[in-house]
Amino acid sequence: MSIMEMTRPDADLASTLTRRERVVLSHLSEDVTLEQIATQLFVTRNTVKSQVRSLYRKLGVSTRAEALEYARRAGLR
Repeated sequence: MSIMEMTRPDADLASTLTRRERVVLSHLSEDVTLEQIATQLFVTRNTVKSQVRSLYRKLGVSTRAEALEYARRAGLR
């Protein structure tokens, strides 16, 4: 089942996110780059990229849009 088919994401899955992954998720949007997020968080682009990869893996998604949809449905955004 894809993330788009889910009506409500698993709350346990969302709780496995680290605090930093939740912060990165809250900064994701269609109109910001990883570089811009990194600047806001005072880390390197590669750090954000690694955190985003981990976030996607934990959520079982492969795109930013899917991650944002997951967050919306889980009440994380």
